Amino acid sequence: MSHQLFSKTTITNEEINALPLGAFEGKIFLVDQVEDLANIFSEINRHEVVGFDTETKPVFVRGHQNKVALMQVALPDKVFLIRINKTGVQPEIINFLESEAILKAGVALRDDIKALQRLKRFSPKGVIELADMAKKAGLMEEGVKKLTGLLLGFRVSKTAQTSNWEASVLNEKQITYAATDAWVCLGIYKKLKLVERS
Repeated sequence: MSHQLFSKTTITNEEINALPLGAFEGKIFLVDQVEDLANIFSEINRHEVVGFDTETKPVFVRGHQNKVALMQVALPDKVFLIRINKTGVQPEIINFLESEAILKAGVALRDDIKALQRLKRFSPKGVIELADMAKKAGLMEEGVKKLTGLLLGFRVSKTAQTSNWEASVLNEKQITYAATDAWVCLGIYKKLKLVERS
């Protein structure tokens, strides 16, 4: 396998901080009504690969766990932010998570899937761990921030990461952060796929 597509296999925090800030600028749909899920997933299900992520309200007490509050699904030009704390894990969501036909690309997905399984039992299929793909491609990085800097050439803001994802209304910062996180996963997947083919 050739690694010539990558000029380097690692990136420092200083190099990341020197990169321009990037964020998803397409359409973002915030979904908190159960009745909207059927339409949304009929669109998502037409795609072979999506960027995938979840957000959970941070815990500052040892031994305590919050439930997944948000599930992000990114298409090339739009991102759906599904407020699972409001919709619950409905059959449409289970079908999506169990579908082999739709690849769900993300980083540290084992934790996301485990957290979702605490809400409802399902057998995940079509889950693509980008950290594994990156390793196979000869890269030394596996986090979203570093892979974005290395492969996509910009940095993502993480300021909203530890905010309250169960808030009754999500603010602009949270919405942009959540959408960007899933969208860059799709971009990273596409870059790593190019290497596999080369």
